[in-house]
Amino acid sequence: MHWPRFVVSSVIAMSFLLIGSRAVGSRAASAQDAAASQAVAATSIADTGTSSFIIDHATAAIRKGRQIFRFDTFGDESFWGGALKLHQAIEGARFGGVGAGLSPRMALGLGLKVDSNALPSDVKAAIANGKLNLDDPANTLALLKLNAVIGVTGFFRSNGSLGSVGIQCALCHSTVDDSLTAGIGRRLDGWANRDLNIGAIVALAPNLSPFVQLLGVDDPTVRRVLRSWGPGRFDAELILDGKAFRPDGKSAATLIPPAFGLAGVNLHTWTGWGSVTHWNAFVANLEMHGKGTFFDPRLDNADQFPIAAANGFGHVRIDPDKDLITSKLPALHLYQLAIDAPKPPAAAFDAAAAARGDQLFSGKAKCNQCHVEPLWTEPGWNLHKPSEIGIDAFQANRAPDRRYRTSPLGGVWTHSNDARRAAGLNPVKEAGFYHDGRFRTLLDVVNHYNDVFDLALNGGEKRDVVEYLKSLH
Repeated sequence: MHWPRFVVSSVIAMSFLLIGSRAVGSRAASAQDAAASQAVAATSIADTGTSSFIIDHATAAIRKGRQIFRFDTFGDESFWGGALKLHQAIEGARFGGVGAGLSPRMALGLGLKVDSNALPSDVKAAIANGKLNLDDPANTLALLKLNAVIGVTGFFRSNGSLGSVGIQCALCHSTVDDSLTAGIGRRLDGWANRDLNIGAIVALAPNLSPFVQLLGVDDPTVRRVLRSWGPGRFDAELILDGKAFRPDGKSAATLIPPAFGLAGVNLHTWTGWGSVTHWNAFVANLEMHGKGTFFDPRLDNADQFPIAAANGFGHVRIDPDKDLITSKLPALHLYQLAIDAPKPPAAAFDAAAAARGDQLFSGKAKCNQCHVEPLWTEPGWNLHKPSEIGIDAFQANRAPDRRYRTSPLGGVWTHSNDARRAAGLNPVKEAGFYHDGRFRTLLDVVNHYNDVFDLALNGGEKRDVVEYLKSLH
């Protein structure tokens, strides 16, 4: 799941001219990763089973996986820039592109985030003091040159102009702590970016003919569908089945899920397509349009996935020497499994009520029957029929097993704007729970199960369960 990124005002323009195309922190991380990998490679065969070797190998792999998660485009710039020409909309006519260009204010409004650790100190001071011109697309290009816009890489020509743009995993599955200002701060890897309006960003592209041809509709229809998604949502199945809207007329896009707290969890995504690494391969090849190999014969089912079947999406092949994805899946997988669910600050929940809710969770409320502590999902095949959880089957029917996954609950407080405000964090544009955000609050979720399973929870008990849910990590 993924998509785009952001000269400074004349007061600080020179600062950007002195910076290379990569942030210092990124270069330092790359050097660390290379050193660790060399150390592991030099280990003798006799040492490969020792705990020190395993720990060294895991450490090097996690560092490599972090670099991939944050900065690797898998070669997808040939699609987002080469085919869709998205970079032209970002730079605007003044810099050789088209239209007005994408200013930092517009980019932040679309939910793109900026890594404050990639910014020079004088730039951070200018932002903090309101002296950075956020309405100038030139500053977006400068931020791209600093590699500061999370999840987006700008590829610049030798003359300094923007030649293409690519995206990374971090675009959807990272955000920032807003420590500098709204949308600008320190990275929070694994957090779902529920401010990110992916569809609106893609709709900026001058050329959407690849989607027009794939979906068999005209350009205005593609743009209307993309703009219908809204913040924090993405429709991964659109290019498989062509279903842009639900029967009730609402967008078929689902909420971006977090990528933390997944160690020990079997199936990934709302509808349990596969493991974490299966979904990484799926997204990198089919959604990000990177250059790699992907195999999933379930996509040959023309009744369920007519577009995928017609285009052979379950059988993507490439010359191994040109594959930019497959070799990176192991380290990426390990890094994602190492991202723990964030522990909520004490202010985010009522501890006394949470303690009472703990007893209810495993008792009268029956939550633990599916959300098994401490995985917060079932060990094993964690899928359920729609009828088992009292909801419609629309989204479940867009996945091979036609079921919904029991979502792990660790860090669920990050999607509750009440808990975020109490913790001193900004609210997100799209909070909501379940795959489509149909329940606006955790209390709405508890009320749903109270009705479906006739739990007979009273008002106080419901509130206690909610406080316990906000305490989980």
